[in-house]
Amino acid sequence: MENNVKGEIYLNEGIVNKSAAIHSLGFTNFHGPSDGDLVFPDGVTPPTEAETQAEITRLQAEYDALQYQRDRQYPDIGDQLDTLFHDMTAGKGTKDGEWYKAIEQVKSDNPKPE
Repeated sequence: MENNVKGEIYLNEGIVNKSAAIHSLGFTNFHGPSDGDLVFPDGVTPPTEAETQAEITRLQAEYDALQYQRDRQYPDIGDQLDTLFHDMTAGKGTKDGEWYKAIEQVKSDNPKPE
């Protein structure tokens, strides 16, 4: 007989749910929708609700800590390469070039938290 765990959906910022947390805990041999019953094979003891909730909290904190990276909107890579080419052609392959200034602006607008 398989073990069924009632899987309630836990969505925070659209990524962390119960299935993701259980998978992160090292359980890879289960199936079912993240908002339904999760089924584990015979002989596998599912994680407790407390363990699952703690992992959801940990994953959410990890996700939130990287928000600054998702907020950075760099120019398209093709545009960056074109700007860099023009900078190099004009002898501005330094911090005086337009490419450097554009990237520096994105980073200063969305700094990495201390």
